[in-house]
Amino acid sequence: MDLFSDSTNNSPTISISPRQNSERLSKSQKLFNSLISRIGKQRALLAAWESAMPRFQQHYAAELQPLVERTAALRLEFARRLDWAYAQKGLSKTERRLVRDLLADLTGELANETDNAEMKALYRKYVGVDFDQEEAEMMAEMQAMMEHELGMDLGDELDISSPDAYIRQVRARLAEARETKANAESARRAKRKKSVKQHAREENPREEQSRLHHSLREIYRKLVSALHPDRERDPTERERKTALMQRVNQAYDKKNLLQLLELQLEIEQLDRSAINSLGEERLAHYNTILKAQLSELEEQIRHVDHDFRMRFGIDPYTTLKPEALMRILEQDIVLARQALRDLESDLHAVQSIATLKTLLKEMRRQQRQDAFYDVPY
Repeated sequence: MDLFSDSTNNSPTISISPRQNSERLSKSQKLFNSLISRIGKQRALLAAWESAMPRFQQHYAAELQPLVERTAALRLEFARRLDWAYAQKGLSKTERRLVRDLLADLTGELANETDNAEMKALYRKYVGVDFDQEEAEMMAEMQAMMEHELGMDLGDELDISSPDAYIRQVRARLAEARETKANAESARRAKRKKSVKQHAREENPREEQSRLHHSLREIYRKLVSALHPDRERDPTERERKTALMQRVNQAYDKKNLLQLLELQLEIEQLDRSAINSLGEERLAHYNTILKAQLSELEEQIRHVDHDFRMRFGIDPYTTLKPEALMRILEQDIVLARQALRDLESDLHAVQSIATLKTLLKEMRRQQRQDAFYDVPY
């Protein structure tokens, strides 16, 4: 057995090595080593997330959030100034049309982002449509389309105040429908008279779970026997064993086989021969537990990644690594500062009709340039 320290947290970890250089590992032994290695990598990844997120959140709140809030306030003011300018004399028909288009886009975005009544009123003024009614109609069309695709009635109680909230509720309804269908199928099967083979198939998972529990319980009992603090008279040693017992109980409650084995190694209950001499049946049990542990870790990391993206508006399709979070944040801060400077410049340009006309001229030039580059060749 090779014993070495995990580079992430300096805790010992385990792998099986051949007794002799020429001896090959069995399939179960190779799988054991592979699972241990993959769990170690997922542990390191989760630890990296847990380390990076607080620093990201602190820097985000200190640097980016004020820029975002300042930009949001200036966008509202920009819409108000454009509304003022639209009512002034001195703009050509083309310029007035451009201002109206700007207001239609901007007030629609702001009404959607902030649910601002003032922006909704301006949207109705320049688009000629009630914003809330338009949103409700759009959500109703989307629901009808989804009901057609899914072949089920989603009901009339769904919250249509925002697309994100609506999608979350639809997913919940789908999960509920799947669970209801599965329960009905289970009830239908339960009414049937079961064959000998069906009884055997149902008993096998129970027996396997019993064996897995026994494997964990055996390690747990050995650890408890060695570490029980009530049997220790020395205060310092009792304190150490109490801390170790807390770790043992936590690992056992979570069915964390690897951590239990590492604790055995830490208190010298394991040695090279003990791991290398594990039988194939015991290894098979251990591998089943380790697979479940690996799946739980992977699922936990997926949730951390997803929740982080949702909270900070990060593209769900980009590759995201914990070590790159601060670099991404710094890039966002640079872009936010530039966007704020541009918005401040535009807002200054709307202070008079003359400067607004210059701004609109530059916008038209940019539109023509963008249209030129969009032409396929």
